[in-house]
Amino acid sequence: MEANTDLPWVLLYVKRWLAAPLQLPDGTLQERDRGTPQGSSVSPVLANLFMHYAFDTWMSRNYPGVWFERYADDAVVHCATERQAREVLAELGERMAEVGLQLHPDKTKIVYCKDSDRRGSYEHTSFTFLGFEFRGRRARGKNGRIFTSFLPAVSKDALKKMSATVRSWRLHRRTGLTMSQLAREINPVVRGWIQYYGAFGLKELYPLLQRINYYLVRWLRKKYRRLRTWKKLLPCWERITRQYPAMFVHWRQVNWHWRTG
Repeated sequence: MEANTDLPWVLLYVKRWLAAPLQLPDGTLQERDRGTPQGSSVSPVLANLFMHYAFDTWMSRNYPGVWFERYADDAVVHCATERQAREVLAELGERMAEVGLQLHPDKTKIVYCKDSDRRGSYEHTSFTFLGFEFRGRRARGKNGRIFTSFLPAVSKDALKKMSATVRSWRLHRRTGLTMSQLAREINPVVRGWIQYYGAFGLKELYPLLQRINYYLVRWLRKKYRRLRTWKKLLPCWERITRQYPAMFVHWRQVNWHWRTG
């Protein structure tokens, strides 16, 4: 520890860590004058602490009546009127500049939460946060009445990434495995998707889950020659899914698991 310092020892170590040079793949060291090293487990902790004082406490102090949610450097601020939203946005831009940050020009926007009660028109009526798209969606009230509510469901980008993952599994070509082995391999991933994204708007995941079924059907056709025709394949598929309804985690979620389309 350095002598004659006024910094507490913890802050001193943090300062040293932030100023540590970056080692490149060839072994050379590169000096850094900003940011935190990428890939370190401490980086998100320090970034979160910084945002807590730069954003959270600032919002609580200057706009105590405005609710907000923040995860890492993404945040949603709830304003009652457009005037208030524009005021907060302008002040927030100045606050970020004070701490050396800048609001993302493409992601930062004022969104009108359009639903059955708010029927006005606005440039932006939806936004994405933590993999969910928030927008007006059909909902059913306790009295059975259909109305439009501003609700979250899995976003298109999240669905696209999950679809790419399913495609990368190449299930239909892994004929050296049994169906139960395939289930043990993909179930943890699919279970995580369902638990997270299925918490709101589970039906939006149905096309993705059905796509997994499609690959499993192709797997059956490639593994067993006698099932090359749909006439023989479909009864076999229905028999398997009815006999082992819990083999794949997504078969437990909906009552169409034995269907192929």
